Amino acid sequence: MKKIQEFRFKNLNYIRFRFIMHGAFVGVVAGFVVSFFRLVIEKLLTVMQTLYPKLLETPLLWPLVIGYLMLVLLVNAHFLAKEPNISGSGIPQVEGQLAGLLEVKWWSVLWRKWIGGVLAIGSGLFLGREGPSIQLGAMVGQGVAKGLHLPKTKERCLLAGGAAAGLAAAFNAPIAASLFVVEEIYHNFSPFVWTTSLAAAVTANFVSLSFFGSRPVLYLPHDQSFPPKSYGLLVILGVILGLLGLLYEFLTLNSSYLYQKIKCLTPRFYSLIPLSIVVFIGMFWPKVLGGGNKLITSLPVLHLSLLGLLGLFVLRLVFSTLSYGSSLPGGIFLPILTLGALLGAIYWKILADIGLLTPALLTNCIVYAMAGYFAGISKAPFTAILLVTEMVGSLEHLMPLALVTLSAYAVCDILHGRPIYEAMLDNLAAHTAKVSLLSTEQHEQFEFPIFVGSNLQDRMIKDIKWPKECLLLVIRRGEKEILPHGETVLKAGDTLVLLTTPKDRRSVQLNLNKLSKLPPD
Repeated sequence: MKKIQEFRFKNLNYIRFRFIMHGAFVGVVAGFVVSFFRLVIEKLLTVMQTLYPKLLETPLLWPLVIGYLMLVLLVNAHFLAKEPNISGSGIPQVEGQLAGLLEVKWWSVLWRKWIGGVLAIGSGLFLGREGPSIQLGAMVGQGVAKGLHLPKTKERCLLAGGAAAGLAAAFNAPIAASLFVVEEIYHNFSPFVWTTSLAAAVTANFVSLSFFGSRPVLYLPHDQSFPPKSYGLLVILGVILGLLGLLYEFLTLNSSYLYQKIKCLTPRFYSLIPLSIVVFIGMFWPKVLGGGNKLITSLPVLHLSLLGLLGLFVLRLVFSTLSYGSSLPGGIFLPILTLGALLGAIYWKILADIGLLTPALLTNCIVYAMAGYFAGISKAPFTAILLVTEMVGSLEHLMPLALVTLSAYAVCDILHGRPIYEAMLDNLAAHTAKVSLLSTEQHEQFEFPIFVGSNLQDRMIKDIKWPKECLLLVIRRGEKEILPHGETVLKAGDTLVLLTTPKDRRSVQLNLNKLSKLPPD
């Protein structure tokens, strides 16, 4: 009996458990880093929202405000010169690391992104804290992996786990955070990645709850459910959101070209323009400053006119793209949700005025439009549905949310809209002087899934023309690992584990996408 017990003990499988424990540790550390980041931004933004309106009555405050904005400008200009990878949201950089395109020095990014992001977002610019939180969490994961001397493949898992932890701590949405990593950033439902991400997200969320409580970030109680007989109106809403999502994507991806026409400013000092404008916005409309979470929760009680809602939408659309295009540390995650909420309110206002919707459905339209707008722009509909569900604290919206997000996603896909973070990564990689491209010849593993309908499905390995830069090591089929040979038949649901070099990883993945006849995104 003793021998049998010893045999069973020795044959226990601790592989995934180790990933879970590593992810949990990353989540705790990232939870504290991001929670303090979020807390300081909220306090600082409150101060600035109080100071800006007082400039009209107290001219003596001008030196204080201008001095702070100059501090934001100079500190971030210095940081960007030393570490370009802190610019923007940070999600494209994390996606580039997971794709094997970028090599980032985690500590250099971590502390500069934290300080630069606090200063920039706290000034009231229309920037979100969620993208920087994802990058901060990812840098924590990379730092833990480096400290434990883990191989590159496991480091990538902790990097993904840290990214999920960052989003979970920023939004108190651990399930959506885990799904966002595998759907939008990693593009692969690897069991090691999602278990690490889920463990990290849950523990980070626990830390965040101890700071901010259990109330949902965008708590929006509603009076009644959306009537099924009016679901056709939700399809129309989704179509509108998809079209306007393409407009937002175009403006955001091309905002840097507008700055390039200003010859008297170098890229490091582009932020002078939005920092000058934010003063005047803050003087007259202080409540609209920042990423927009307070604006979203107050929309149902503001009772704005249609003209007021349209004006606020245009203001946030233009100034959010200007804020992001300046390369300051700050994201577009929450600004996208804010724009979606405004579009939902506008849509409700128009239909309510002609009698097609009741006043009680305003909150519903705001919630649905947030998810649809984000789904169209990011092309991550599952994340959009779960994210908004967790953030508003209600499961009753699932069916309408699915309808709106699917409609918006379909419109963007038909019109060749790209996932915005992947498009940002392509723009980033095109400027190789701004990033550190991997050049090492050290080999690493990566995973490639076989989806239903793939051209690789039901084919023998020997009949496939594999890219020369990779080697097929293992086929994961459910819980089994199969050593491949020439006559092994690939099945839908299989995950291929391949060996390649970091510099060839992206090209191998693109070639495999072509073999599968699947779109690159």
